[in-house]
Amino acid sequence: MKSLRNMFRRFGRDESGVLMAEAIIVLPFMLWSYLALFVYWDAFRSVNTAQKAAYTISDMISREMVTLPANYVTGMRDLMRYLIDSDQTVKIRVTEVTWSDANARFEVDWSRSPDGAMLQLTTTTIASYAYRIPKMADGDRVTIVETEVSYHPAFDVGMNDEVLKQFVVTRPRFIPKLCMTGVTCS
Repeated sequence: MKSLRNMFRRFGRDESGVLMAEAIIVLPFMLWSYLALFVYWDAFRSVNTAQKAAYTISDMISREMVTLPANYVTGMRDLMRYLIDSDQTVKIRVTEVTWSDANARFEVDWSRSPDGAMLQLTTTTIASYAYRIPKMADGDRVTIVETEVSYHPAFDVGMNDEVLKQFVVTRPRFIPKLCMTGVTCS
């Protein structure tokens, strides 16, 4: 019995092989942590890039001083594709909205989305977005740029595929109203 007790004591004090055992236990967690940090950082970068691209497009549109051609929004979608990662899909919708004091509502002047990727907004459907549009004076106009960018994590660390949505409201800078070819501009 005494020799068995001594054998257990020796085994308890023996530290050979401990490093290997600890490494086997800790290494998978460290690897997962590294991949998770990479994925979370990449997701943050993608959100940031999508937001900057949406604001860039909105700012470009707000600086226009001529009637926009029919293919202008398609060009903005192509620019958005250029600004973000090539493996992400892009949807964009541009809408010109005015406030009517007489009708006490927002009214859509025009709405476009290339290839029908997003439904065009109407005066009826814009009502559900009213809480996102700032208060405006009667007859004032704003341009709404909505973008949807897909995001797929590089590794499976608990994040699902996401659609990064941006909603940017901008007033035309130099003219009171942006006109679109094919839409009456009054």
